[in-house]
Amino acid sequence: MVIGGQAVLLYGEPRLTKDIDITLGVGVDHLEEMKAVADRLKLKYLTDKVDDFVKETMVLPVIEEKSGIRVDFIFSFSPYEKQALKRARDVFFGKTPIKYASLEDLVIHKIIAGRPRDIEDVESILLKNPEYDSRYIEKWLAEFDAALEKKLGEAFSDLQRGLK
Repeated sequence: MVIGGQAVLLYGEPRLTKDIDITLGVGVDHLEEMKAVADRLKLKYLTDKVDDFVKETMVLPVIEEKSGIRVDFIFSFSPYEKQALKRARDVFFGKTPIKYASLEDLVIHKIIAGRPRDIEDVESILLKNPEYDSRYIEKWLAEFDAALEKKLGEAFSDLQRGLK
């Protein structure tokens, strides 16, 4: 499922993004399969110690050298990711469907990341799409708050108030 800047292009304001973030919905126990896919696609690994890097970060970073496009394959199979994958939306490129995160799940990913660029993305997404499901977002952010001892739900509420 595509997340990150590429998914923002569907819901928010167009912006330059230099990579493609893809959450896989599988754990690192599937690393060998993903390495086989990357090898078949002739993608170059962006780390020398692939196995160690992936086990530490849960990310397999690769680049398609001809185009210079970086792809981050993100390993995760939490209950949240299972739900997000079920809610993913098909976007067709020609006849090929590509799964993109739903608007709400993209907002959740961006709030969790929390960088200034991510917060700007959330603002543009919410302004362009006022009919989003805030209860779904709040439910999952509350679960992440409890697990991570953060205040993501509060950050989301503050952001919503700032948009009104």
